[in-house]
Order: sequence, then C-alpha cells, then structure tokens
Amino acid sequence: MILSNLSLQNFRSYAKKTFEFSTGTTLIVGPNTAGKTNILEAIAFLATGKSFRADQDREAIGWGSEMTWIKSQISNLNDQISLEVVITQGEVQGQEVPMKKYLVNGVPRRQVDFVGNLRAVLFWPEHLELVTDSPSIRRKYLDSVLVQVDREYRRNLSSYERGLRQRNRLLDLINEGKAGRGQLLFWNQLLIKAGEYITEKRGELIDFVNRYKMSDVRYQIEYDKSVISESRLEQYAAEEVGAKATLVGPHRDDFVVMKSQIPNPNDQANIKQLSKYGSRGEQRLAVLWLKLAELSYIEQESGERPILLLDDIFSELDEGHRRLVVDLVGKQQTILTSADEASVPKEILGAAKVIRL
Repeated sequence: MILSNLSLQNFRSYAKKTFEFSTGTTLIVGPNTAGKTNILEAIAFLATGKSFRADQDREAIGWGSEMTWIKSQISNLNDQISLEVVITQGEVQGQEVPMKKYLVNGVPRRQVDFVGNLRAVLFWPEHLELVTDSPSIRRKYLDSVLVQVDREYRRNLSSYERGLRQRNRLLDLINEGKAGRGQLLFWNQLLIKAGEYITEKRGELIDFVNRYKMSDVRYQIEYDKSVISESRLEQYAAEEVGAKATLVGPHRDDFVVMKSQIPNPNDQANIKQLSKYGSRGEQRLAVLWLKLAELSYIEQESGERPILLLDDIFSELDEGHRRLVVDLVGKQQTILTSADEASVPKEILGAAKVIRL
C-alpha cells in the first residue's frame, strides 16, 4: 500500500494544498507552526476515520471555513484508490454539528467500510500521554489500532458506542422516574454482545504487544479490563441509576505500562509502573516499544506494512534508539517531519524526498 498524494482544503492551516510523496521516504521540513503535524493528522484521519489530536471534528476545519476536505490517492497491489473525508459544519436544533462524509473512489461509504483502506502507524512526541494521561486516551489508542485491521471490531465498536449513549439516556430517565428498568433489557443485550467482542480483541492485541521485545529492557502492559455481563450490570444497578451512567464495560477499560530489567524480568522488586515511577526518557522509550509492536501487529493482521508516520522524533531519542528507528524507516513507506533538517540522520536524509514548508 502506497500513499501517492494528499490534497487538503480548509484543513487546519491549509487553505488549499497538495503534497506528493515518495514510495520510500519523504521528509517534511519546516519551522514550528508551519503545519507539519497537520499533514500527518490528515493521513491518520484517512486511516482511522478520526483525528488523533482533536476531541471534536470541527477543530480540523480551517478558521472561518464551513467545511474541510481531505483527499488522497493510494496504490494497493494493482489498484488505484481515491479516499476522501469531507467535514461540513451543519446545524441540528440550532446547534452547530459537524457532518462527516467518507468516500471511496467518489462513492459514499459508511465509516465501518471506509476505514481499513489505508493503514498507518503514527509516532509523535505527545504520545507520552499513552503512559501518563487518562484512561480514555489509552482506550482510544487500542481502538485506533484495531479498527484498521478488523472490520468486525469497527462494527461492534460503533454499535457499542451508539448503544451506550442510548442506555445512559435511559438511565437518566429512570432516575427521574420517567422510565422503568425493563426498558434497559434491549440495550443490556446489545452492549454485552458488542462489549464481549471488544474486550476479546483488545486482549489479543495486548497479548501480542507483550510478546514484542526491544533491547535489554522488558516492557509489559497490564490490561485492566472492565468486563460487561448481566451479573455485573445487575451488581451495579442502583449505582448506575444514581450516576445516570453505565458503570461497567469496555468504555471503562484501562492499561498500565510496566518496565523491568532483563535478566530478572519477573522479580517484583525489579518491576515499576512507568506512569508513577518512570523518567520521561523511560516513558518515551516505552511509547517507541508500543509503536514498534503496533507496526508488527498491523502487518501480521493485514498482510502488509502500514505507512510509518514520524513527527519530529529524532530530537527525543538517544543514539541507540535513533539507530533502531533508522533501521526501521526503509522497511515501508515512511513520512517524517522535522523542524531541524540537521537533526535527521544522514542515512535517512540521503535517501528521502524532501518537502520544505
């Protein structure tokens, strides 16, 4: 799979711009605020159907505009495929609501059918939050990997999210005495069915990541899963009505990243939780481990290497791990950014197409 070009209209800082990429390595160079990360965000949007930066789609629309448009051409074996995402600022009951449309070769598609045409792995400095920040970020990360390789996961995740919203609204009505608990039965069954699939696939991904080894340090993820079942929903029945929210299920999953030294990886005195006790350097290397494992997982599940997106990372790594990334870059199409061209290893710079902003 090769990303040939990317056209942006009213996306973030770009009023109208087209970029052409090398089949090997493309380096995008420019000062901070020049829009380098915006390009990677748009590519990732095409891969996952969502922004990795924005909480709401409207944030991607250029200032003062009513719509944004992302379009690309990709080559997959002997096929040329056009992918488009259009986000239009609309109104529902007087409130602004972004309307999102996905197209493959000009034909509208549901998100579940759009995602998976392009696959990408992104590594950017802010990914430290995967180790240190809120559980919602870690859940979003697991979803961003799995939706690219598993259509059933996409379908079940969409069903679960829709059902969760409906069930929470119903809990609110029950709290106010405007509905009865019997009305929860349909939504309980929907969430249990979809939730079981989500939990299973997240567990499989985490098991794969835990088998991935990097250097002389062993990293490990501990999966704190929130299992959803009839008995657990019944267990929290009263608390849910009081909270007006569903209190169990994969929407409350989390994971913890641990580090231990080899050759004694199972010595409890030698294991530490990186969010609490890790240095920024250790946390950064843990994210690199996650990303390398993610790259390997997507290749295993899809049968092809995803595009590697690297956002100004060489200033963040020590020499040994810079070498690890250098060795990786040539194994798939890679698009990377840098504010300082001199910081890019010469092996990459010599082989890369350079775009200067």
